[in-house]
Amino acid sequence: MKQLNYDVVVIGGGPAGMAAALKAKDKGATVAIIERNDELGGILNQCIHSGFGLSYFKQELTGPEYAELFINQVAAADIDVFLKTMVIDLSPARQVKAMNDEGMLLFNAGAIVLAMGCRERTRGAIKIPGSRPAGVLTAGLAQRYVNIENRKPGERIVILGSGDIGLIMARRLTLEGMQVLGVYELMPYANGLYRNIKNCLDDFEIPLHLSTTVTKIIGHPHLKAIEVAKVDENFNVIEATREVIPCDTLLLSIGLIPENELSQKSGVSLNPRTNGPLVNEDLETDQPGIFACGNVLHVHDLVDNVTLEAEQAGAAAAAYVLKQTNRQSTNEARPVEARTTLSLSPGENVSYTVPAKLTVPLQHAARILFRVNKPLDQAEVVIQAGTKILYQGKPHAFKPSVMEMVALNPEEMIHLSYTKQPITVAVQAVNG
Repeated sequence: MKQLNYDVVVIGGGPAGMAAALKAKDKGATVAIIERNDELGGILNQCIHSGFGLSYFKQELTGPEYAELFINQVAAADIDVFLKTMVIDLSPARQVKAMNDEGMLLFNAGAIVLAMGCRERTRGAIKIPGSRPAGVLTAGLAQRYVNIENRKPGERIVILGSGDIGLIMARRLTLEGMQVLGVYELMPYANGLYRNIKNCLDDFEIPLHLSTTVTKIIGHPHLKAIEVAKVDENFNVIEATREVIPCDTLLLSIGLIPENELSQKSGVSLNPRTNGPLVNEDLETDQPGIFACGNVLHVHDLVDNVTLEAEQAGAAAAAYVLKQTNRQSTNEARPVEARTTLSLSPGENVSYTVPAKLTVPLQHAARILFRVNKPLDQAEVVIQAGTKILYQGKPHAFKPSVMEMVALNPEEMIHLSYTKQPITVAVQAVNG
């Protein structure tokens, strides 16, 4: 088994992995990227629509264009890239076992950045009754068929779920001459970004049916029809609304799941709400020296946000290694001080928070990311420790499809190391 030694090993060569690797390299670490596919870029390579890079690059790019900018930077940097290399094991001691055409490889890492991305939920996750015909596939698979392999999924298509991938595919399939009969969403609100509702559905007169779901799949060996029905506020089917819709293809856009089988092998604890690792303000997991970022940590709505988060993880991973090896610069070295770990948890109307804990006193501003669990017309963010309010935002509208961010400054947290109060993030409705 060939052994390789690096300061930072990044698992995953998508947008998160590349951004983390570049930032770690910029901080003075030796870096390797391990990617199972035969090219860098991850899912961006099949996302040929525009809308990427608006906040990070200040220009509108397609997915491949966004990826290419980072691929070129990785090529210009002294970063070792291992393509077509599958990681098969990850230990708490930060040893990565992988396999490629050359055989078995053992990476000894000073720090590891988990950037494996996510996968789509399938029919089995929501247990739709009926037969098991061909013609039922995830929206991401359909995207690959059309954009990469030049295949046509079907003629008459129904989409279940209003996630962004499903919305974008509704437009893409329509442009390719297929008939999208409608998008059906279980929740009483859309789960995708507003711009995708407008640009992908409204502009093409594709109907969006809220509080409606697929109740049966019909046909064998190929899909012939689906049955849909409306649901009440408790998500129970309203029997009188059952309707059969003839179609030959059903696309599922019903959510994404972070890829964390490797994380669990290393002993990393996962958040039961996000299925991503529990991390602190530096995006470090509860396994020292193992960091996480991007969709393996929690599902993002914009790749620009993935990039910013990954840069934070890459910088923190490099700092961890340089500190362990006494290689940090004089400016970066800090006096040793007692620090306390406080839990950070979701409060009223909040689904989850990243990070899930803060180490005080803070060494830098902490970015708190969260999502609400239902739409709110007028509400405000309130972050508090016990009865002490640390942050209170201005009232505005909130949507589950939009990830929110609040920055907590070290000065706002200065007294918490003495109180040891758990911190909650709430979004409270404002009357009037």
